[in-house]
Amino acid sequence: MARDHGSRARLTLRDRDHHTGETLFDRIARSVCEAECLPRKELFEAWEVARRVRRRMRGGRVVDLCAGHGLLAHLLLVLDDTSPEALAVDPVTPPSAAKLAEVLCRSWPRLVGRVQRLEGPIEAAPIGPGDLVVSVHACGALTDRVLDVAIARRCRVAVLPCCHDVKRSETGGLTGWLDGPLAVDVARAERLRAAGFDVHTQTIPAEITPQNRLLLAAPR
Repeated sequence: MARDHGSRARLTLRDRDHHTGETLFDRIARSVCEAECLPRKELFEAWEVARRVRRRMRGGRVVDLCAGHGLLAHLLLVLDDTSPEALAVDPVTPPSAAKLAEVLCRSWPRLVGRVQRLEGPIEAAPIGPGDLVVSVHACGALTDRVLDVAIARRCRVAVLPCCHDVKRSETGGLTGWLDGPLAVDVARAERLRAAGFDVHTQTIPAEITPQNRLLLAAPR
């Protein structure tokens, strides 16, 4: 029976039996299962986003905003070793984030010391033009704040928005044609383009999450 990739059930050691291959994803999945702290959905979301981001955006320090456990930051370094380090930023670090980092560093020793944590607002993160800013499911207007930071610092950015707040976020007057969340994301893409960014749009598989629109942009 096919497993539900969008399940919020926490991965445990027993789930390792579903990832017995030697692909990179299987190896990552076994490590995440060992940490016993993440929902299955977050593993697949982070993996699908990381793969797509690295196809277009290589190198640079990774800055994972609203990072949660920091899985995405680690995966981006695994997929591209030319990035020297990563910074995972969130107001509060989840207690089990250290456990996840421990098991990933055990499997990929080259990650040791390369992913730092910073607690505080995303606007306080020290971000420069050479950085790669990423964020998965920064709820509602948090995604707009991530884009604000990227535009202000003139750096590459990739976001997977969720929980769209149609009342607070710009819709570009498009809700007569488009549903509210899609109008918000179209307006975000147009805002980046107007700010001098090249914009690319993709999706990750809908069976992982229906909020699956990936927005990538780089300053021209």
